Amino acid sequence: MADIAAHAEELVKQYGTGEAAVRALDGVSIQFEKGKFTAIMGPSGSGKSTLMHCMAGLDAPTGGRTYIGETELSQMKDKDLTALRRDRLGFVFQSFNLVPTLNARENITLPVDIAGRKVDEAWFEEVTNRLGLTSRLSHRPSELSGGQQQRVAVARALISRPDIIFGDEPTGNLDSNSSAEVLNILRTSVDDLGQTVVIVTHDPKAASYADRVVFLADGKLVDELLEPTTEKILSVMARIEER
Repeated sequence: MADIAAHAEELVKQYGTGEAAVRALDGVSIQFEKGKFTAIMGPSGSGKSTLMHCMAGLDAPTGGRTYIGETELSQMKDKDLTALRRDRLGFVFQSFNLVPTLNARENITLPVDIAGRKVDEAWFEEVTNRLGLTSRLSHRPSELSGGQQQRVAVARALISRPDIIFGDEPTGNLDSNSSAEVLNILRTSVDDLGQTVVIVTHDPKAASYADRVVFLADGKLVDELLEPTTEKILSVMARIEER
């Protein structure tokens, strides 16, 4: 498992009980390779966000196991799980989740500051340079465009050199230019920095930036594509929605 950043075994997530029970995940087993970019897709209600939230320790599964590296999450106390999310995972959400009273630099270094660690200035400089943020570091979120705010969120996710970055619809609130900008940055972080990235998206164009696309339907893994293109993704999605 040396090359696996995260994996799940027979993952089940059920909401409600009895006849009203809904299985958002129904026995999903999956692996995410280190240094690769994976996109999770599927129709609305297929379980894609639930899968990511369970994998990232943001939600507890009803059954099965999730691992970050060799660490099994279900056995962890809340305090240890919080530390793992802070120290080993990076997150990029649809709503940028920036602190409005902090400037860009302070938002980027927040996870490191909260952990009581010293910011690696050389790494900070590399990340902010790559993301084109050097001239915007003293600006607050309200003074930045949507694309710039999401770049700050990506920099914040990268700053602690996480094992894996999870993105939940990271381009969902962006126009097509800003969206391409952020996806190129995630792609570059995989290719040049060896980062592992997993995103949930409903956008075939966004998913085409990934090395691999996995498809869910009704809480089950139903297909996957390697070296995806927008056309191939659209074809698989059409097939899934016809089922």
